[in-house]
Amino acid sequence: MEWLHIAVLALIQGVTEFLPISSSGHLLLPAALLGWEDQGLAFDVAVHVGTLLAVVTYFRNSLWEMGRDWLGQVSGQRQATEHSRLAWFVIMATVPTALAGLLLDSLIETHLRTTLVLATTTIVFGLALGWADWRGARVHSLMDMTWKAALIVGLAQMLALIPGTSRSGITITAALLLGFTRHDAARFSFLLSVPIIALSGGYKALQLWLQSDGAPWGDLLMGAALAGLSAFVCIHYFMQYISRIGMQPFVVYRLLLGGVLLWVALS
Repeated sequence: MEWLHIAVLALIQGVTEFLPISSSGHLLLPAALLGWEDQGLAFDVAVHVGTLLAVVTYFRNSLWEMGRDWLGQVSGQRQATEHSRLAWFVIMATVPTALAGLLLDSLIETHLRTTLVLATTTIVFGLALGWADWRGARVHSLMDMTWKAALIVGLAQMLALIPGTSRSGITITAALLLGFTRHDAARFSFLLSVPIIALSGGYKALQLWLQSDGAPWGDLLMGAALAGLSAFVCIHYFMQYISRIGMQPFVVYRLLLGGVLLWVALS
C-alpha cells in the first residue's frame, strides 16, 4: 500500500471507530470515489489493534478497577463493588453480539455488505440517535445501571453487525433511551468496545494466521500507530464535550454521509 492510502485509511478508522458515525461507511468511500483497492485483512487487524490500545489506554484506570474487583469477587476474596458490577454488565452486554457475530458472519459478509445497505442504515440509525438524544431523560449514571439495562444495550449492539449502523452509535442510542446521561452513555459504550474490538481483532488475526501470507510489517505498524493516536484524541475530546454539544451534530453528519452513500449506490 502507498503511504497516503495507509495514512488516510488508518485515520478514518481511528476517528470513526468511536464516534457515532459508522466506520464502515467511511472506509467504503476511498474505494468508491478514488478507486483504491481493498486494504486487506492484515491491515484490518493492525488498525483494530491500534484502536484497542487507544481505548484501553484512555480508560486504563477504570478497566484496572473493574478487572481487579471482578477477579476478587469471582475468587471470593472481595465483596461486590460498583466496579465489579460494571464489569459484569460489560460482560453481559458483550455476549449477545459475540454469539451473533460467530453465527451470522458469513451471512452478513455475503448479503449485507453493500453500499445501499450502508446508506440506509447510516440514515435510519442516525435519525434514531437524534430521537434518543432529544427524548432521553438523561438522569441516570452508570451507578444506576441494572442487568436489564445492560442486556438491552447489549441486544442493541447486535444491530452494529449490520454495516453502517455504528457500534458506538447504536449503544449510545439505547443508553440514552434508557435515560442515561450523554457522558455515561458514551462511557459505557466505550467500555463495551474493549471486548468487542478484542474479539473482532482476534477473529481476524486467526483468519490471517490461517492464510499464512507474508505481512508488510512496516505498513501495518504505521497503520496501527496512526489509528491508535487518532482514536485516543477522538475519545478524549468526545468525552470532554459530548455533554455540551449533544448528538445532533453527528446526526446531521450521518444524514449527509448517508446521502453521499446513497448517491454512490444509485449512480
